[in-house]
This record gives sequence, C-alpha cells and structure tokens, in this order.
Amino acid sequence: MNRMGFIAALGFVVLALLSSMLFVVDQRQFGIIYGLGQIKEVITEPGLNFKMPPPFQSVAYIDKRLLTLDSTDQSAVLTAEKQPVVIDWYVRWRITDPTQYIRNVGLDESTGANRLAGVVRSAFNQEINKRTVRELLSTKRDALMQDVKAEVLEQVKGSNPWGIDVVDVRITRVDYTEAITESVYRRMEAERKRVANELRSTGGAEGEKIRADADRQREVIVANAYRDAQKIKGEGDAEAASIYAEAFGRDAQFAQFYRSLEAYKASFNKKSDVMVVDPSSSDFFRAFRGGGAPATNPKK
Repeated sequence: MNRMGFIAALGFVVLALLSSMLFVVDQRQFGIIYGLGQIKEVITEPGLNFKMPPPFQSVAYIDKRLLTLDSTDQSAVLTAEKQPVVIDWYVRWRITDPTQYIRNVGLDESTGANRLAGVVRSAFNQEINKRTVRELLSTKRDALMQDVKAEVLEQVKGSNPWGIDVVDVRITRVDYTEAITESVYRRMEAERKRVANELRSTGGAEGEKIRADADRQREVIVANAYRDAQKIKGEGDAEAASIYAEAFGRDAQFAQFYRSLEAYKASFNKKSDVMVVDPSSSDFFRAFRGGGAPATNPKK
C-alpha cells in the first residue's frame, strides 16, 4: 500500500514538473523566457515550447498585435498665430523587438503606451506651433501628420531604440477651446442674423416695388376699361337717341304720349311719393284725361 502511494505521489510530482516546463505561445503574443532575471530566449512563433522549471526559468508574454493609442489630453496648443486649439489624435503602433522593448520600457504595454503618448504629444505641439489654423484644416493637414510620424519614429528608433514601430499617426479633430468656440459661434450667429435681415429688407423692398407696379397696372387697366366703357356707352346712347328721334319723327303725337308715360313712371316711382297739382288745369295729366298731346304752335 505504501508502495502504491509512493508511485502515485511520484507521478503527481512528475506531472507538476512537466506542467511547469511546458508553455504555449499564442499567435498574438511573444513568449519571453527569463533565467535568473536575464532574458534567455524570445519565442516569436506560436506553439508548444519547453523551459526549465522555476525558479531556474520563467516565461512572460507581450502582445505582438497592432495596438491603438488614443489621445486623452485636452490641453490647448498654440498655433502660429497664437490661437489656442484642442486636437484629438490616435497612433497605430506595435512591438517589433521584445528584448529592446523590455529593457527600455518593461513588460507592461500600458507603460509603453504612456511614454509613446508623451512623445506624440510633444511632436504635435512642435508642428502645430509652426502652422496656422487654416493650414490645420486644409490639405496641409496630411503633411502635418507625416511630420509628426517622422519625429516620433526618430525618437523611438534613435540611439536608444524602444523596439517598437509606429505605423500611422492621425488627427481626428481640430477645434478651438470652449471659450473661443463660444465666441466664434456668437460671431457666426450675428453674421447669419445680419445676412437674414439684409435678405428680409431686400425682399421687402422688392415686394413693395412689385405691389406698386401691380397697383399702377391695375389703375391703368381700370382707367382704360372705364374709357372704353364710356366710349361704348356714348356710342350706344347716340345710336339709341338716333333711333328714338327717327321713331318719334314719324308720329309726333305718339312721341308726346310716350314721353308723358315715362314722366309718369319717373314721378310715381315710390308709394310714398306725393304730388300736389290740379289735374284739370295742368298739361301734365293731359294723357290721363285723353286729350292727347298739346297742339304745337306753327309759328314757333
């Protein structure tokens, strides 16, 4: 029984020893084997690997993927014309030499990212100080990013290389500080209001001009229509008078009788009309009395 227990214990020890000697390197990582505080080997290919058991050797891992570093500093940077602006940027970078990276930065990727952020921020400050706001917002923006990338690469690959590569540097936003932005918005609002008021006044003047022209044309049209109507009416009255004269000339007694009827019609138009006259002695009611028209004086 003691022999079986010894064999089982020995098996557990062997398994534990083997598990401490075997390690797997992922395709997204570098494997670094340490021995007594020194880097013994760097594993760059994925797979199963061997090392000596602790405390003789240990293993650490570093990310080999393309990493993204975003800006977090919102402090203002002065342009060439001394205008404070705030920029947002990002950097794409990766670790290319784990040995140099560990010796200069350490095992923590966040430490390397923080140091790289300081270098990028300093490069941006230097380049923005040389350019105006218009240049930052124009096509020269690409040249600015290329110059910043060149300065950063010079820092990280200089006499004491970090073991990293900077793939890309990009600006995502350029804006004024909050105080200046508010002032710019107020100026823009005032300018837009000025333009709107100018357009409204111009439109009002054009509207008054159009209305005045329309009123003038209306008066002209009404005057011409009234003139034509009066002309036609005059021609009609003349034609009617001519017809009446011709008709009345054929029978003077009938003409006198017709005129009397028209006079009666005009005199007794309303029920409230009152006329005080002696019908027996007045020629006005001759037609009523059946006397016909008064005799005309041939001498006249």
